[in-house]
Amino acid sequence: MSDAGSGAPKERKIQFEMFFTLPDFSDISLRDYQETMQRPFFSLSKRKRLKPIEYVSPDKSVTVHVSPNPAYGMATIWDADIMIYLASHLNELRERGVNDISPVVRLQPGDLLKRICWGTSGRAYERLVSALDRLQATTIKTNISASSKSRETTFSWIDSYTHLVDERTQRSLGMEITLSKWFFDGVMEKRNVLAISPLYFEITSGLGKWLYRAARKHAGGNGAEGFTIGFETLYQKSGSESSFPVFKKMLLELARGNELPEIALEVIEDQSPQPKLKMVMRRHMATPSVRRDRSPSPPLPASPATSPTRKLQAGASADESQDFIDPAVARTLISNLSLGFRVDEDGRSAKSQSEPVPKRAPQFRRGQTAKQVLDPDTYLAIRSEFPGWDYDELMRKFDAFLGANPLELPRNYSKRFYGFVKEHHRRNKYRL
Repeated sequence: MSDAGSGAPKERKIQFEMFFTLPDFSDISLRDYQETMQRPFFSLSKRKRLKPIEYVSPDKSVTVHVSPNPAYGMATIWDADIMIYLASHLNELRERGVNDISPVVRLQPGDLLKRICWGTSGRAYERLVSALDRLQATTIKTNISASSKSRETTFSWIDSYTHLVDERTQRSLGMEITLSKWFFDGVMEKRNVLAISPLYFEITSGLGKWLYRAARKHAGGNGAEGFTIGFETLYQKSGSESSFPVFKKMLLELARGNELPEIALEVIEDQSPQPKLKMVMRRHMATPSVRRDRSPSPPLPASPATSPTRKLQAGASADESQDFIDPAVARTLISNLSLGFRVDEDGRSAKSQSEPVPKRAPQFRRGQTAKQVLDPDTYLAIRSEFPGWDYDELMRKFDAFLGANPLELPRNYSKRFYGFVKEHHRRNKYRL
């Protein structure tokens, strides 16, 4: 993005030099726009989808029509990762009291790609550009709106995106993404966003990603009772191109695996012609009175980096993620690793004995060095980006926490250890 000719105004160059980037995600939580979470706005397949989505709610009050672009296809549920990243950014700016928040967001692609776990290879950048093309080219028409005054709106997820380049040095200044008014207005209404788990980005199946978002929306505020919904209704809400029998089979597999972050799934009346799915937030299944040491635990110390007007993210509300790797609570966890506890909603240590332990085995290996355990690229990246630390000792602390919290085991050990070291380095780099 540049002005024609070599005589660009001085203030234009200054604007580029003062390039604005997204805040450090170690200090903000992930947020999703809830109006997009339970209805069919995205393709659930990585294959190019050219068939439109037509959805009308049973009471005829909600309509969603999604039209793919012949050249790019329809935006996918993986492309929605980008929209979650941008929604999180806008939410953080609003909570910090920033004035004049704009739908035009400037960012470094590498920051985005790291956060949504796409990697930072050349192929990942190509994937990002393809996703942005689909997000810009897909057309949505719906009567869902943040404003009750609007009846029906037609839009694309993003209005445009631009590669920014410094005219003088030809240095890349990242990207500028202009969000649609529909999405921007919706996210700027605080009641319209919900906290989601960082482990969402590790869900591999399209249906699994959609089901997590739908379950988070439906079950998040329903406590221990959760939310029960029929398979056929879920099929209609998903917009899946699969036949219902195939969809039903995939849903049963997800429910029986029961490995979605934060959310427990249970099939009700699975032998009947009309089975139902019960979704409960795992934190509501815990028994608060059961504690490992049979005695009250000390309250968590307040983090110096946490605003006094803002609650510690680990216990802020029922909507907050309790995953240990959530960057918003990593600071506290690092300072309490030796205690080996997880935090409950009251900010006290607790261990649930009623939650099922995941079937996957621990991925850490006792007695081995960090170099032996981590994948080579991650190990080299840690040594390069966060030099000076005893990585074996940090890994022992990391493993101690995982051993005390089997429900928090990551699917990708190397990625999560990288995040752990990054946060440790940020907090303690001036002590080296």
